[in-house]
Amino acid sequence: MSACLPRRARPALLAAVALPAMAAHSQTVAPADTTRKKVDLEEVVVSASKVEESFLQSPVTVEKLNARALCLTPAPSFFDAIEHLKGVQVITPSLAFKVINARGFTNTTNVRFAQLVDGVDNQAPHIGGPIGNVLGPSDLDIMSVEIVPGTAAALYGLNAINGLANFRTKNPFDSEGLSVQQKTGVNHVSDPYSGAKIFSETSLRYAKALSTKLAFKVNGTYLRGYDWIASDQTDINPNGNANTGLFRADNPARDPVNGYGNESSDRSTLNLGGKNYQVARTGYAEQDVVDYRLRTLWGDAALHYRFRPGTELAYTYRVASFDNVYQRSNRFQLQNYLLQQHALSLTTPVVQARAYFTQENTGHSYNLRSAAENIDRGYKPDAAWNRDYTAAWNAATQAGQTIAQAHATARAAADAGRPQPGTPTFQNALSTVQSINNWDVGAALRVRANLLHAEGQVNIAEALRRAGHRLPTALDVLAGADHRTYIVVPDGNYFINPEKGKDPLGDNLTYSKTGGFVQAGARLLNEKIRLTATLRADKNDYFDLKFNPRFTAVYSPGQRANFRMNYQSGYRFPSLFEGFSNVNSGQVKRIGGLRVMSDGVFENSYLRTSIDAFTAANTAYINANTPANATAAQKQAIQNQAITQNKGLLVKNPYTYLKPEHINSLEVGYKAALLPKGRLLVDIDFYYNTYRDFIAQVEAYVPKTLNPDSTAIYLNSKSTQNRYRLWTNAQSKVYNYGGSLGLRYELGGGYLAGANTTYTRLDRTENGDGLEDGFNTPRWAYNLSLGNENAYKNLGFGLNYRWQQSYYSQTFLVNGTVAAYHTLDAQLSYTVPAPNLRFKLGASNVLNNYYVSYLGGPSVGGLYYLSVMYSLP
Repeated sequence: MSACLPRRARPALLAAVALPAMAAHSQTVAPADTTRKKVDLEEVVVSASKVEESFLQSPVTVEKLNARALCLTPAPSFFDAIEHLKGVQVITPSLAFKVINARGFTNTTNVRFAQLVDGVDNQAPHIGGPIGNVLGPSDLDIMSVEIVPGTAAALYGLNAINGLANFRTKNPFDSEGLSVQQKTGVNHVSDPYSGAKIFSETSLRYAKALSTKLAFKVNGTYLRGYDWIASDQTDINPNGNANTGLFRADNPARDPVNGYGNESSDRSTLNLGGKNYQVARTGYAEQDVVDYRLRTLWGDAALHYRFRPGTELAYTYRVASFDNVYQRSNRFQLQNYLLQQHALSLTTPVVQARAYFTQENTGHSYNLRSAAENIDRGYKPDAAWNRDYTAAWNAATQAGQTIAQAHATARAAADAGRPQPGTPTFQNALSTVQSINNWDVGAALRVRANLLHAEGQVNIAEALRRAGHRLPTALDVLAGADHRTYIVVPDGNYFINPEKGKDPLGDNLTYSKTGGFVQAGARLLNEKIRLTATLRADKNDYFDLKFNPRFTAVYSPGQRANFRMNYQSGYRFPSLFEGFSNVNSGQVKRIGGLRVMSDGVFENSYLRTSIDAFTAANTAYINANTPANATAAQKQAIQNQAITQNKGLLVKNPYTYLKPEHINSLEVGYKAALLPKGRLLVDIDFYYNTYRDFIAQVEAYVPKTLNPDSTAIYLNSKSTQNRYRLWTNAQSKVYNYGGSLGLRYELGGGYLAGANTTYTRLDRTENGDGLEDGFNTPRWAYNLSLGNENAYKNLGFGLNYRWQQSYYSQTFLVNGTVAAYHTLDAQLSYTVPAPNLRFKLGASNVLNNYYVSYLGGPSVGGLYYLSVMYSLP
């Protein structure tokens, strides 16, 4: 039964919590009563310390959405409402795929932020992060959301160095009945690239207690829609032919952000009329190679056995099949993607244990860039296309065309017979490359990966008390351990087994980590001071034992005011992809940074940035010094002079094999319920982080020669070098700091107003090597909210306004500035008590101001919807 619906057995008083803009302690108010009721300060959270504790007295920053906040949210779903919380950043790679992060260094595959459902990690194993909420709960089954911004690795060991989200679902013993919800809406209103499209999401939940000991629940959701479109035509390579005066549309090496097949590896240097020009293959727009139709089908079934109150065993099966668009260094069409998860959990007052097994199959997914470039190459190889281009250019200039006109003519001639989007020929070519699992000639993403995880924790203090020992109630002791193993079926393109003595394609690749923690706490001075200390140790297959300490302190001068401070460190071990990738992509091989994958490459390679500078200087020298009637021998001599003059620009790769990433974090905060009856809730936090050994990527090329005297000659041509993109660690030491302020005010009459603001800043980097992952975070963001569940005769509303500042985005796809944007989400609700119906008319981005949340991503407009929820007790 949804908390948003009335029911016959429901208590008259309704728990009140914060709007999404400001999570708060629970209160009790009658839905239609305008008088103030007593304040209940006993709302609890579990994610901060792995035990139930007061939300007000949590030793770290915790944001929470619970029943009333979820009812009031103007967002289309509980997952969308997370963006309204303070200290949280959300980016949108797809309508059905959002990425949560906190405190900087955001990217579309956020392996620094863990996402749990009832304590179970719901990541896609080979990605190392979750794909939105596809393996998570539905709106009908969500009970609460807890967000811990900032490192949580000391307790969780899940690479949660930027934070974690824990989604808690409804227990079938406590929430029985049938609930059905239908959302119908429209998006792409006034979209220049698409007409308006229908959105539909159908959800069902049924839960039943068969006895006092046995209960079950089932959930299912089916979503259909049309995805947001990525159509940025900004040229990533605007100066590719600057020394010849060709810019913008005249640039023959033009590379639009959301155009594919014209990237750096798809360019050639052609000598035309005595000058060198960078010339790219034509490529295709994203709309040409992707199907934006969305389909997501996900659900779960759970069986719970309650031995006695407080002791429960539960088995849960989750499954999701979906199509949408995903982004890493390239954009991908996820198609018939399948995730499955089996989880078993035991909860008692002393012991908590869980084990789960996640299976991932990427289905018929494919790489958009590889699809575009290999459609081009499939109809005509680069060498043949370059010959046709050169011949047509020469003929055009001889006929009197200008240089720019000749390039346009040459491209049209070389492209003769090229498959055109929308034609059967193009669709056949796209289908062909989608099925080839080698990105040098195809585009298929064919990965099968599994995750096996087991963990347990014991409340030692509670166990001793129950055994009759007189342990002081002010003392807490907790211990836990966990083990995780990734199991990958090698596909030959994305992954192989690199271990000596193993069949690269026949033997599964395994990657494991084992860890544990001990936590002790004490409450002193009549519980005004609470101190805890945690020590965690983790051992990864490829790294030495690592220790993560955490120290926290809470000072509570009164019941409603709390000061907190914590220090902790955390390690992040490389994800599967960072450690073991083995991808041939556009004539550049992307390989994992573990020595077992890239042995010998780091020592013998040169930075691509220096090679680009070297070849650009060579081109400029050649263009400035080659006569129009130069002979082949003269041209070769001038080229040799250029190489000799500019070889000092080449820089040997200074990076080396992967190490774990590390953070030290210091945080202070204040949380208080102020004014009579706790009408005003204030939550403030400040933090300072120090990162080292940031895991990032570098492009470095190895000359195909062992003679050091020939290195510069070999690095002047793509054909005489092996090209790599390597996972490694930045040499910079990175500092960032920030804070957030949240306010929630109870206005009376059931009205709740909230406001929060977040400040996040990259302080400085030592060495300045520029390799650290992009900070990719706005310096300032804020939310304003207002709502009432029952403003007038069962009519309610919710409003949330969000603004965020522009910021610099740094990724391997594109670098640049993301413009500031603001959105207004709004909803009206009407509840019909007798048949348990709730109508919700709402919109996210109601003003339909299209924006991008990160460069390379889609333009996001308004989503307008009507939701109808029906429930039977």
